[in-house]
Amino acid sequence: MNDLIRVLCENNQCEWKVEIGTPLSELASKLGDQPYPLLAALVNNRIKELSYRIYTPVTVRFIDATSFTGIRVLQRTAWFILQMAVARCYPDRKLYIRHSMGQSGFYCEVEGIDNFTSEQIATLEEEIRRIVKADLPIRRQKLLTTEVHDRYAARGFDDKIDLLETLPRLYSDLYTMGDEIGYFYGALAPSSGYLNHFCLRPYYRGLFFGLPLRTNPEEVSCEVLQNKMADVFREYQTWVDMMGVPTVGAINRRIRNGEAGSLIKVAEAFHERKFAWIADQILEANRTHGTRLVLISGPSSSGKTTSSKRLSIQLGVLGLKPIMLSLDDYFVDRDKTPRDETGDYDFEALEAIDLKLFNDHLQRLMRGEAVEIPRYDFITGRRCWHESPLQLDERSILVIEGIHGLNPRLTPAIPDHQKFRIYISCLTSVAMDNLTRISTTDNRMLRRLIRDHHTRGANALATLRRFPSVRRGEEKHIFPYQEEADVMLNSSLFYELSVLRPYAEQILREVPNTEPEYDEARRLLKVLENFVPCPAEEIPPTSVLREFIGGSTFKY
Repeated sequence: MNDLIRVLCENNQCEWKVEIGTPLSELASKLGDQPYPLLAALVNNRIKELSYRIYTPVTVRFIDATSFTGIRVLQRTAWFILQMAVARCYPDRKLYIRHSMGQSGFYCEVEGIDNFTSEQIATLEEEIRRIVKADLPIRRQKLLTTEVHDRYAARGFDDKIDLLETLPRLYSDLYTMGDEIGYFYGALAPSSGYLNHFCLRPYYRGLFFGLPLRTNPEEVSCEVLQNKMADVFREYQTWVDMMGVPTVGAINRRIRNGEAGSLIKVAEAFHERKFAWIADQILEANRTHGTRLVLISGPSSSGKTTSSKRLSIQLGVLGLKPIMLSLDDYFVDRDKTPRDETGDYDFEALEAIDLKLFNDHLQRLMRGEAVEIPRYDFITGRRCWHESPLQLDERSILVIEGIHGLNPRLTPAIPDHQKFRIYISCLTSVAMDNLTRISTTDNRMLRRLIRDHHTRGANALATLRRFPSVRRGEEKHIFPYQEEADVMLNSSLFYELSVLRPYAEQILREVPNTEPEYDEARRLLKVLENFVPCPAEEIPPTSVLREFIGGSTFKY
C-alpha cells in the first residue's frame, strides 16, 4: 500500500489522507459543488495550478474568481484564449493587450486593424467561444531557455525574446494550449473551459475585452465609460513607444547599456511638462470662470502629495498663490471612524471625513475669512490645530488633496465653475510583453510598501494585509468618480520599477511563509525579478518617486 500524506484543507477545515503524488484537481473534487469554479490553490500559502501534485504534508486553500488572486488567474487564462483566437482569425497579425478598463476589462489592439467592424468582432467572439467549448487543457512545462527562445522565434514573439535575453537563465517556463504557446507570469486555470463569461466590443482603434467581475464572477460589465482614462493611457503608450521603451526587455537593455541616467532625465522632463500644462489650464479657468478651488484625487500611493506640491510650484510661476490643504487633516477622531464589513476602520469611507467642519472652513476661506485649520495626528488618532490661521487673498488658489476630491458630496456648496478637478493615478504603460501588462495596482502597492516601511514603521506583512481593504475602498469611493475629472495625470515613471526593485525585495522577503500574504509577497518578488536594477542617484529631489524611496526636497 502506498504511503499516505496529510492534507489540511482550509476551505472546510477538514483533514484528508491522500496518496503521494495526488493532484490538486483530485482534492478539489472532494469539496463538491462550489458557487464558482475553483481556479487554483494556495499550497502552504504559495499559488499552485490544479495540476500540481502533492508529495509532502501541506495546507491547501482553493480559490475562485471572487478573490484578488483568483481573478488574476482567470484574467491571465482569458488573455491566452484571446491570443489563440486572434492567431486563428488573423495569423499574420500581433495582439496587444494595452491596459485595464473598468472593473475587470481590458483594451486590446490587433496590428493593422484600426477599426473593428461588428462582423469582425462577431467572428472573433465566435472563435473565443469555440476555444472555450473545446475545453483545451493548459499545461506548463519547464524547458531549456534556448528551446523556449527558438519556439518564440518561430512564432515571431520578439517581445518575449527581448525579456529572455536581458535576463538570462538556464531554464524557462512555457505554457501550451493546443498548438498555442505563451507565458503570462503567473498561474493559469486548468483549461480554456473556465472562461464562462466575457464580452467583446469595438473601442477606439481596437476592442474592449470584458471579463467577469471579482464581486460577481457571473456578471460582465460591457459598458466602456472611461474615455478620459483611456486617453491618458493612449498618450503615455504612444510616448513610451516613441521613446523606445514599451516593454521591460527594452528598458533592461537600455539600463545595461549605461543609459539609466538618460531614461530618468527624459521621464522626469515629461512629468514637468505635464505639471506646467495643467497649471496653464487652471490659470485659464481662473481668468474665465473665477476658479478658486483645485481638487486632487486618486487612489493610494498615486503620488498625490508630491504632485500637488509640484503643481503648486507651477501655479506660483504663473503668478497665482497656491494654498495647500489635505483632506486627511479633517479625519474624525479614530473612535468615531466608520468600520467596514470586516470590522476594521474604514479610512477610505467619505464618512471618515468631518464633512460639516470641512465645508464650514471651505466656505469661510472662499469668503476671505481667516480660519484655524486642523491637523490630524495619525499616532494618537485625534485632531489638533495649526498655530497660524489660514486666509486667502485675490490671487490665492486653494489646492485640496485627498482620495474623495472628485466626489460631489465633498463640496456640495461650491459651484462647479469654481472647481478644477484633477485625477492622479500610477497608470503603468510599460508591459512585460505585448500580452502581459504590469498592473497599476502592483505598481502602487510596491510604492506603498517602501514608503510605509521607511516612514511609518510598517512591515510588508502589515501593508499587504491592509491593501485588500484599501482596494475595496477605492472601488467604492474613488474609481466611480474618476471620469468627473477635468484633467487626468499619470504619475508613473517608466523607469521606476527598476529603481523600486532593490528597495522592495528586502522588505518583501521578510514576510513569513506561515502567513496568507506570503503568496502575494512571492508574486511581487517574481514580478520584480524581471527588472534589471536601476540606481536612484540621478532621480531629482522633486520627483514623485522620492515620496516613496526618500530623499525628497518636499516636506510631508
